[in-house]
Amino acid sequence: MTKRTPPSTRKEPVVEVLHGRTLIDEYRWLEGDNSDAASMGASTPEVREWTLAQNSYTRAVLDELPGRAELEERIKPLLQAGDVFIPHVRGERGFYKRRAGAENQPVVYWREGQGEERVLVDPVALDPTGLTTITWLQPDPTGSRVAYGTYSAGDENTSLYLLEVETGELLEDTVHNKVQAPMWLPDGSGFVYRNLSDPANPYSGQVMFHRLGTAVSDDAQLFRQLTPAEDAVLATTWGPNARLSHDGRWLLLTYATDARSNDVWLLDFAAFRETGVQERREVSRGTLGNATGTVKDNTLYLFTFKDAPNGRVVTVDTASPTEENWRDLIPERSDAAIESVTFTQEQIVVNYVRGASNALEVFDLRGTSTGAVPLPTIGSVATIDNEGDSHAFFEFASFNHPPTIYRFDAMRPTDEPTLWARVASTVDPDSVAVTQVWYDSVDGTKVSMFVVHRHGLELDGSNPTILTGYGGFGVSRTPAFSATLFTWFEDGGVYAVPNLRGGGEYGDAWHEAGMLGNKQNVFDDFAAAARWLIDTGYTNPSRLAAMGGSNGGLLTGAALTQWPELFRAVIVGVPLLDMLRFEQFLMARYWVPEYGSAADAQQFEWLVEYSPYHRVVPGTQYPAVFLTAGENDSRVHPVHARKMTAALQAATSSDPAERPVLLWVDMEAGHGQGKPLNLVLREAVDIRLFLMWQLEMGSFEQVG
Repeated sequence: MTKRTPPSTRKEPVVEVLHGRTLIDEYRWLEGDNSDAASMGASTPEVREWTLAQNSYTRAVLDELPGRAELEERIKPLLQAGDVFIPHVRGERGFYKRRAGAENQPVVYWREGQGEERVLVDPVALDPTGLTTITWLQPDPTGSRVAYGTYSAGDENTSLYLLEVETGELLEDTVHNKVQAPMWLPDGSGFVYRNLSDPANPYSGQVMFHRLGTAVSDDAQLFRQLTPAEDAVLATTWGPNARLSHDGRWLLLTYATDARSNDVWLLDFAAFRETGVQERREVSRGTLGNATGTVKDNTLYLFTFKDAPNGRVVTVDTASPTEENWRDLIPERSDAAIESVTFTQEQIVVNYVRGASNALEVFDLRGTSTGAVPLPTIGSVATIDNEGDSHAFFEFASFNHPPTIYRFDAMRPTDEPTLWARVASTVDPDSVAVTQVWYDSVDGTKVSMFVVHRHGLELDGSNPTILTGYGGFGVSRTPAFSATLFTWFEDGGVYAVPNLRGGGEYGDAWHEAGMLGNKQNVFDDFAAAARWLIDTGYTNPSRLAAMGGSNGGLLTGAALTQWPELFRAVIVGVPLLDMLRFEQFLMARYWVPEYGSAADAQQFEWLVEYSPYHRVVPGTQYPAVFLTAGENDSRVHPVHARKMTAALQAATSSDPAERPVLLWVDMEAGHGQGKPLNLVLREAVDIRLFLMWQLEMGSFEQVG
């Protein structure tokens, strides 16, 4: 192999003093143009030239590695098995997305009952490049019209379009600026939606009402994000959201106050439509925990973590909905946390997470359990509301169970659910073994972890292993399916997923134990998982890789800077890494309640201690690192990956020919959502080839 060295990066030190500590940022110039809120770190010509040089270097290194064509031929058919999505049913009509074979993007279909499947929206017809994706669809209650949202090249700046189902005619009612799926009135005459009032300002969220056939510019604003002048903190939380009751009478308004809490009001929406006057009734204000729900027959049903770290469902009369009047309908459980709650016509479907896997249980409107829905094995479950019917759908997946859509009767939940659609995967689910283990973290906390590998694998301490995690925002890492991992298992690889603090696997208290000043717990849990895999005989540091994306990219960035000796290779995907400046870019001020802010003296102390960019030490023998970013990412700005790449390339004492620091900035993608199949394939092969090289798998066993 040709010995290559990374492109040179100039140092242009910026010295600043924060809370009495002098800090030097040698690569501030790689942030690009951050002169105003609209630019948010836009690439300058110089930064773009640097990025393209890094991409060229990465391509030269990866494309020279042997076996790429063979690996791609193994992975491609696994990805071409397709994707399935939960359908939306309106009367006899079903609407759904499906991606088949080599299609780059999912197509929207509809059908009448069990009739012929018909294409409703084909994204390739909208954009032959394959870069446009349909992110959501929402039929009206009559099934005669469908709203759908699209964005391009991963920018997530969704626009809403409306079309007539029978004719395929596109209506003039088009809404732009990061629109979320709308909530229709029962007669389909209008809808409530959330978008941004200013597309250049991610903190300009608003809840709007649109009547069909009227100008979007005349839409009524129902709720909006506060401005910094009104409240500096609440101006940069997730802000306003809403949920319309199925009968269109009530609108539940919520406003996020931090990473774990919101305020809640109830609006008589029918009265507003008649009078134009908004009269909000306070439901909850100023208390810890989130709450969301719906109204049925003048009773408000709320799923909440307020006074219930594991979640509960409460009811209250719409006439007096404040917290002191709440009544437990489905009480909090000590052995399971509620992950989500959805509704059918007369039932409440509760999705529990117990032991880091999901379980579905159905309750009537009196709070009586009518039974658990049978699931194929331990795994992950996703549900959606279907308040117009007693039947509902759920998606099930596990490490050894491809994503499958099931239909069940919520009136008879213990009956075996009916198969509706499944991914036609060619892998053999019985070829892999899934075990759940528990290990001690640094402070003695017991942490669970899933370990997956082929049956009969010998634990000789030398198995190539991927350790991945997330640990943030209350997100649960339950068993998930990835067809491409089966080639990893075939080649003797191990895949490990610890349920780190900061996630939601064990309720809101588990989340709290890994946020703000407790964030180091997340990294300690991850390092303890690595040591357990080594001590138990699964692997050793020369054959162990860490992999994570987004908040998980922060995790792996922290792991490689705090424990470089534990890993041979690290994947740092679309990451947060400069934790002293992260909030200055894009929508990142939304995450201050999760991480804290360097503007605060106390929070600065814990952020500077773990901020990966600030922990890079010259002369350290770092593992091989592969950083990725998306040029169109609207969530995590590529400035993090850029600056970290430059710092690591300059600091590492490892031979770049053996343990390189690589950066790939995808110029046609964002945070990862909506990426077309061809780009997904390229990324999957790039990462796998990099790991096989570094962990000396297959033909790389003989490569230096």
